[in-house]
Amino acid sequence: MSRIVGIDLGTTNSLVATVEAGIPFVIASADGQRLTPSVVHFPESNAPPIVGRLAHRVRILQPERTVYSIKRFMGRRGADVADEKMLVTYPVRGDGAEPVAVALGKRLVSPEEVSAEILRQVRRDAESHFGEPITRAVITVPAYFNDAQRSATQRAGELAGLTVERILNEPTAAALAYGLDKLHERARIAVYDLGGGTFDLSLLELQDGVFQVLATSGNTRLGGDDLDQRLVDRLAARIRATGGPDARADLPMLARLRESAEAAKIRLSTDTEIEIHLPFLTPEFSFRDRLTRAELEDLTRDLITRTRTHCLRALADAQLQPRDLDQVILVGGQTRMPLVRRTVAEIFGCPEFDEVRGDLRLGSDYHRPTGPRLNTSQNPDEAVALGAAIQAEILAGGFRNLLLLDVTPLSLGLETFGGLMNVIIPRNTTIPVKAGEKFTTAVDFQRQMLIHVLQGERERAADNWSLGRFTLEFEPAPKGAARVGVQFEIDANGILHVLARDLQTGRQKVVALKSAVDVSDTDVQRMIEQSVEHAFDDLHARQWIETRLRARETVAATRNGLTSAGDALEPDYRTRVEQALAAVEAALATETPPTQTGDVNRLKSAIAALDEATRPLAELMMDKAMEAHLRKRGLIQ
Repeated sequence: MSRIVGIDLGTTNSLVATVEAGIPFVIASADGQRLTPSVVHFPESNAPPIVGRLAHRVRILQPERTVYSIKRFMGRRGADVADEKMLVTYPVRGDGAEPVAVALGKRLVSPEEVSAEILRQVRRDAESHFGEPITRAVITVPAYFNDAQRSATQRAGELAGLTVERILNEPTAAALAYGLDKLHERARIAVYDLGGGTFDLSLLELQDGVFQVLATSGNTRLGGDDLDQRLVDRLAARIRATGGPDARADLPMLARLRESAEAAKIRLSTDTEIEIHLPFLTPEFSFRDRLTRAELEDLTRDLITRTRTHCLRALADAQLQPRDLDQVILVGGQTRMPLVRRTVAEIFGCPEFDEVRGDLRLGSDYHRPTGPRLNTSQNPDEAVALGAAIQAEILAGGFRNLLLLDVTPLSLGLETFGGLMNVIIPRNTTIPVKAGEKFTTAVDFQRQMLIHVLQGERERAADNWSLGRFTLEFEPAPKGAARVGVQFEIDANGILHVLARDLQTGRQKVVALKSAVDVSDTDVQRMIEQSVEHAFDDLHARQWIETRLRARETVAATRNGLTSAGDALEPDYRTRVEQALAAVEAALATETPPTQTGDVNRLKSAIAALDEATRPLAELMMDKAMEAHLRKRGLIQ
């Protein structure tokens, strides 16, 4: 068996790392560089693609054939990426439900194929280092990658000739890199991961050698690329305002602006003011401008502020306060930006933030804050790759005293009778996990059951996402029997497997929903926000639906009783029961679309009144049933 390496397949840069003699380190390429730009150039000829730094240089000359930031398109559909096409200079195709592809002349290249080229390059670097073939890897993804995006990453690894041993969340990997020798016996940490294309916030706890993810939140559409785009827009506007050309109409010129914007952003992390010089944009026009750190911060502050919501949401999910944390780890190259560090320190109440606000220290009343420490001790570009290497070493049998437990970010369940979602695996459940439940048939002599798998945080099935449907057939029987057992299993890679079994015959179906969670990343965030916004409405809807189902069953049973035992009832009593029935039906009629809810309290009162009115009828029905049973056994004539 070959050794297992850890790979950070990043939006901007990719890295490969390993562990030797218990020490994790990043493997350098042939030219001595540890970061490989996630850029692939596809020549017009049949020559093999160019990957890495050389491709990055070629991007300015042939931007339409040079692919970068492809990670933002992994596992995505055309209808879901329209806003992101402006971040790239190469042609992107894909409309509606059609998968995204890059158009290179007459050839269409999938994001998986592009990513596979990057993985092949870092694999070659690892093979050069070890002098032996490398066929096994742990590859990292953002914590909020959905199932389709994770599966696409796994396919990219397979196209690159790798057996993907584990798909690992990036913040969790970073925590592994920091946590081996830097945390005391029990510690809670936040991992703030802002990279080139994605943002994740994860809360983890280390106790007795076990890393457990307590909560996670994030946005796979927010990263350094978005900050670069703001600066590109500013530069293009300034060029136009000073009599220059329209840079947006010229792809090579736009590529130069993007490279200059990225370089300016990086420089302003250490300098407070820089000069941007773009000579000979046209033979007659050169551009020169000055940019301050304050201007960049004003330009991008709202993007950084958007991470605050995810931080607070993860804390709420984990039922923690910032003071409960020991430290906040910064991961991703974008966290070098001073504005990002100040924002993180302010969100979590880190002492470092108060030191920045030195003007608020007034006299002897000043008390040093007791919030978590802001940990910037490690290289934010390399932490994820080092964590992936540690996870690889764990899988290979090393670091036996360390165990990694991850979580699922959204609840998983089934649609039940009445259109409600029955949760099988709650949000933030530690994975791998297996859970199940028994279900009964809803109508008499039902021949099959539809298993409708859902993901989301809302009470009604229609408000959640459908992951897939399949049916399980069985022999007809009266309703109410425990006929079907459904089991959900999420494996270590976060892939969901659903098993449905007929409990009478043992007949079963197993469905692996590998690419079913193909939904917008923005919608993932919206789902959680809507679950909070509509919490009371959803609770009312569930109460109404459950009460309505009970009311309809009670009405049906009462009408059957009146039919079968009507001759034995006094007219006045029958009238009283029918009036109670009418009251329940009138309460049911308060249901109003589109919310499909009504007056729950009125319906509950009407049901209680009907129950009270039909008590004599129920007793009569029980007597008749007992009499029929005794006659059948020949005990009475």
